[in-house]
Amino acid sequence: MKSPIKNKINLVFIPVSDVKRAKEWYSKILAIEEGDDFFEHLFVAKMDGAGLILDTMPMWRSEDGQIPRLNAPVIQFATDDIAAAYEFMKANGVELVTDIQHSQFFVFKDPDGNMLMVCGK
Repeated sequence: MKSPIKNKINLVFIPVSDVKRAKEWYSKILAIEEGDDFFEHLFVAKMDGAGLILDTMPMWRSEDGQIPRLNAPVIQFATDDIAAAYEFMKANGVELVTDIQHSQFFVFKDPDGNMLMVCGK
């Protein structure tokens, strides 16, 4: 039987503690100009490619109220100029986890401590 599940990623979720604050930060860093708010805990960004959802994740919080974190860079954002992207992040005070690796990528953290990656072509 052929799988009824498509080999396409529709959306990725990033756990955030404050959706309004996260929306402002991600909009600046990724030049997001549009998106929609839902249910007081979600922001769905208009993106090229797979969609991005910033979510305070009320259903997935731990017993002490902590949100889950992305403790490994499982989401990668694209750039045509890795050096310019690195300098942009530095200039904007983004916490950089690595420098540019293999002339291809670097890892950074968002304000909630999620590890994310930027990768050049």
